[in-house]
Amino acid sequence: MRHRQVLAVAAVALAGLTTACGNRPNDLETYYDDPTPVSDAASSAPVTPPHVAPPSTSASPSPDPRVLAAAAASAALLSDEDVAEEGVAPGPGKASGCLSGLAQGERRSASWVYPSGSGITHEVTAYAGGSGADVVSAADCAGQVLEIPPQPGVSQQRAWCDGSTCTVLLATGELVSALSVAASTPARAADAAKRLLPRIVAKLVAQP
Repeated sequence: MRHRQVLAVAAVALAGLTTACGNRPNDLETYYDDPTPVSDAASSAPVTPPHVAPPSTSASPSPDPRVLAAAAASAALLSDEDVAEEGVAPGPGKASGCLSGLAQGERRSASWVYPSGSGITHEVTAYAGGSGADVVSAADCAGQVLEIPPQPGVSQQRAWCDGSTCTVLLATGELVSALSVAASTPARAADAAKRLLPRIVAKLVAQP
């Protein structure tokens, strides 16, 4: 009788154990392992965008000094309007040997003729990185010195008359302004040069 009771108790216990394990996977290696919780920290952390360097801006190339010099020479040159009161028209002038002997540079020139055949030639030469005053000082012009009053803003000036042709050289900064007037008499050439002098100076000293 006692043997039967023991068997009954064992059968009940085995049935309960089987029922309790029915909902768990039958894997002995992971049976007692608790699942590892997944942290939300990685998904909730703000995403920092990658650093993007600002686009590099290359410096503008410096203007060519010769281009600037040529522009200044052109701006300082007499125009047709500047000599209109002389009663001249554009045409080939008669430059004196003094003008042709000036040092080479960025040169601009213009010329006009009187009805009588006399002529005016104006040249402006720019010496990039050089000194216009040095060029005027070194000029070697034949003839007698033509006296002209000191001109404001001009660093060096010289003037001569050789026969009936008068030449005026003016310098400021890197520029040299040269005027040549060929007339029928020395007096007329000198008078014309002096009349044009204020206009030449005004355009010359206006340049940077």
